[in-house]
Amino acid sequence: MTHPEYILTLSCPDHRGIVHRVSGFLAEHGCNIIDSAQFGDAQSQLFFMRVHFAAEDAAVSDAALRADFAEVAQELKMDAQLHDARKKPRVLLMVSKIGHCLNDLLFRYKTGLLPVEISAIVSNHTDFYQLSASYNIPFHHLPLAAGASLEQKRAQEERVLEIVRSNDIDLVVLARYMQILSPQMCEALRGRAINIHHSFLPSFKGAKPYYQAHERGVKLIGATAHFVTGDLDEGPIIEQDVERVDHAMDPETLTAIGRDVECVVLARAVKWFVEHRILLNGHKTVVFK
Repeated sequence: MTHPEYILTLSCPDHRGIVHRVSGFLAEHGCNIIDSAQFGDAQSQLFFMRVHFAAEDAAVSDAALRADFAEVAQELKMDAQLHDARKKPRVLLMVSKIGHCLNDLLFRYKTGLLPVEISAIVSNHTDFYQLSASYNIPFHHLPLAAGASLEQKRAQEERVLEIVRSNDIDLVVLARYMQILSPQMCEALRGRAINIHHSFLPSFKGAKPYYQAHERGVKLIGATAHFVTGDLDEGPIIEQDVERVDHAMDPETLTAIGRDVECVVLARAVKWFVEHRILLNGHKTVVFK
């Protein structure tokens, strides 16, 4: 018999006895811990925990488990979520005209490397309509003309949010979606939208950053995946990686290497999010790997 499995994530003011209280609660409710990770941040004075467990007592219902733990969470001032470990989070991908990250995520999804349901793809261009169709994923073309007014931009974003709501989306991934989201859009997606970009920022802004980097003779290139906030490209960082480069490489080679790094970093960030391994810690993140 397969028992229901859950993932509990929490953060709360740090003090003695939190692990004992959580593990004791689970034992009392007929649950068996499969794996557990915790971290106490001395700077923020917050405690973070992720527990994967199986509910082995059929007499304890899902509703009772959630209701009883809600009392513990309230008592200890926890920000806690209890996730069904068997449920695949629903994901919306957004892309413009550069498709390497989109293609990589779709491949990982199709081969089972990413435990998600990709419910839709949104783009302000039509370049990847056929790619989307080949995976049998609904494609939404929501154009936004250059120099569009604020009202036009907000209308387009509202259509995106309608897709998010109608598909019960858990995570929005900006897989090289080259539009700046409005503060209202960032707030609507707070904590559930991930972006990817090269790691040169704040240097080499704008078009062709790898060409700019080549002109300056950089020795390291990389990528950053972070949560989307109203501060452009400055949201809490989830994952980063780098690759060494040298003087013999031309701009096209640097660009190809950079795109490979972007794919890997974004895929890691998405996987950790859907496995409920990322907890927000102010302007930073705690990632239980």
